[in-house]
Order: sequence, then structure tokens, then C-alpha cells
Amino acid sequence: MRLAIFTLVQHSFEDGHFYGYGPYVNEMNLWGRYVDELIVVGIKKPNNEVDAIDTPYKNKKITFVPVPNFNILGLLDVFKTSFKVPYIFFKCIQVMRQADHIHLRCPANVSLVACFAQIFFPYKKKSTKYAGNWDPNSKQPWSYRLQQAILRNTFLTRNMQVLVYGEWPHETSNIHPFISATYHESEKVAFSPKNYSDTLHFVFAGALVVGKRPLLTIQIMEALDQKGIPVKLHLYGDGPLMPELQAYLKSHKLEAIVNLYGNQDKSVVKAALMEAHFNILPSKSEGWPKAVAEGMFFGCIPIATPVSCVGWMLGDGTRGILIAPDLDAAVEAIVKALEQADLDAMAEAALDWSQQYTFDRLEADIAEVLIP
Repeated sequence: MRLAIFTLVQHSFEDGHFYGYGPYVNEMNLWGRYVDELIVVGIKKPNNEVDAIDTPYKNKKITFVPVPNFNILGLLDVFKTSFKVPYIFFKCIQVMRQADHIHLRCPANVSLVACFAQIFFPYKKKSTKYAGNWDPNSKQPWSYRLQQAILRNTFLTRNMQVLVYGEWPHETSNIHPFISATYHESEKVAFSPKNYSDTLHFVFAGALVVGKRPLLTIQIMEALDQKGIPVKLHLYGDGPLMPELQAYLKSHKLEAIVNLYGNQDKSVVKAALMEAHFNILPSKSEGWPKAVAEGMFFGCIPIATPVSCVGWMLGDGTRGILIAPDLDAAVEAIVKALEQADLDAMAEAALDWSQQYTFDRLEADIAEVLIP
């Protein structure tokens, strides 16, 4: 079987291997186990450098078809895009003709073009992994909405399984819940109660960008500390906000309760999650909040904003603490849970839910999509 993948992920080539963003390639390597050949339509890195987070494709027969990236943020960009889109569309049609199975990675500019191209192949088997927020009530860019509209339309989009994060009511028959995973069956641990009467350890794992709200996370810790609740925040990740966060810790004398570790190996973060009481991520938007699911896997109670499928993941508050993106309201919700909730029961429910979704199950779900 020849699988054609359409993605915005940037790729590089080194020592006979194509590389791409690690979490994406790791999943695509699972898809690759069930096919003979991969054709990847994506973006080539301008410098062709392999970054530390990049991973090679494992499929032995892979063809990379580079296409230009585009945007419509300015008049010049619009002008350039008017030439790029027809070329990308032609490449999509060309590759789809060769493919036995067409797989789109949405939402992205390249996949937006591919959404239109796939209409001309109604009888080919197709799938889409929509890695963004599928919530129909959320505020999203028009290009994301357009991709969702095309994918939902069972007249334009035929013979397609659209894999989305979470379960959403009143969807068309081709929309299916599909959960990513990080850990294997062999990594499951039994539930172990924790002591919530001593210092409470929190983990934040994510990019230090505005959308993840790391500063709000630190301010929540500061407010809890001021209320006499002993806390310790272990913050993993790096990004443009690192200098601002370091300055805030210094000016507010918070170095004793907040540790900034930068980017760390997966095993380091895993060890921290296994020991921590809470995993906090007050994001503005998420597709699949992997960091939240990873903490839940080890009985680490999630604290998160109800964006995308987070409310569903947390069982509307039975498997974690849902907070508003407001400092006072967030602190109030956390304090209320500490005083009134059965935290052990909440942690065990989080663990039981997350441990359903292992890499082993993910591989079985992928096989079901690919194999007739």
C-alpha cells in the first residue's frame, strides 16, 4: 500500500533519512508500519538542519515532495500565495493519483489545499487527523473553519474518516474520536494515594509562549503561597517568555517555590509527573493537550482551562480541576478543591481514564483506519 501524507511539518534530510518534528513523526511511524511506501507532501526546512526535537521516519521507502509554505497576512503575501496555491494544488493532485490511501494532517495551509484536491478522488480511501481544536463553538481562524466545513461535508468529502480529539454531539457520520498517546501498556503504574497535607508539587510542561500562560501559572503558585498553602512548581519547557519569567521570579522573590528547568528529556518530565500532586496547564487553546493526558496517566491531578476537549478529558471536573483564565477565579477553584474534593478519588479517576489510551491502543486504532 502507498500512503500519501499532506502536512505542514517542516522536513530536513540527513544521512539518508528524512526528519521532522518528533511527536508528529513518531505517530507517522506507527502509520508507516502498515504500508509499503510513504509519499510525504510537506515543507522543506530552509537550512535543512535537524533540530534536537526532530525524529527520522523509519519507513524504508519514502518519497518527500516539497511544496512552498504560504500565508495571507499582507498584500505581498497574498500576491505570492496566488502563485503558490495552484502549484501546491497540482502537486496534491499528482500525489493523490499515485496513492492507495490519502491522509491529511489538519489544520494547516498545505492541508487546506489538499482538502480541495481530495474532492476529486471520491473513491479512494482517505483519512484526516485533525490535530487542532474541533469544538464547533470555539473561536478559530476562518481557514480552520473552512477545513472543518469541507471535512464535515459528506458530499464533498467521501470515503473519509475524520479523526478528531474528543467526542462532539451532532457531528456527521464521518467524524470519529481519536486519541493520541505517549506511553505504552508496559509503562502503566498502579494507583498510589499521595499526601496532600504537606507541600503540594505542581508540574507545568509546555512551551513558554503566551498561549500556554506560564506566567499565570506562576502567579497562581504565588497566590496559593500567600494564602499559606505550601506549594512547589516544577516548570519544564523553553521559549520566548523565559527571560520575562526569570525576571518575575527574581523581582517577586519566588525562586524558592518555582523551578525553571528549561527543556528536559522525556524521562525527566515523566519522573516529575509520577511524583507530583498536580499537573497544571491553563492554555488559551489546545488541540490534544498531551501534557495533561501524560500527567493523568500517573495519577497526577490535572488543572486546566476548559478549552477544546479538556472538559471531556477531565470528566467535567470529576477527573481534575477546571479553572477560568483569571487569577482570582483559578485560585478560588483550586482552594475549593483542596478543601472539599476527594483528591485521591479524583487522581485515581484521572489515571484510569488516561491509561485507556496507550501507544498500543493507538497503533490498533491506526491499523483499523488503514487496513480494509
